[in-house]
Amino acid sequence: MHHLVWLYVIRVLDKGIIMLCLYVDDLLITRSNEKLIHEFKKDMKKEFEMTDLGLLTYFLGIQFMRTSRQIIMHQIRHAREILKKFEMEH
Repeated sequence: MHHLVWLYVIRVLDKGIIMLCLYVDDLLITRSNEKLIHEFKKDMKKEFEMTDLGLLTYFLGIQFMRTSRQIIMHQIRHAREILKKFEMEH
């Protein structure tokens, strides 16, 4: 079974851009303006039952780590799960 990942880009005139990544029941939201995302999440919560999990740490098998200068993406956890499933972790 294949699931689609949808990416929506919303341009708000004179305020910035919001990008939404939607996969089944997971929604990843990012922006070019902190205030804009706060307003967007507030509006979404009025219409939908939604939980804000804060800064991104894991999405679609990819882990995200923040440093002071960058965001690092890796799949170590996912790779370990696959190796364990096929009894190849050693």
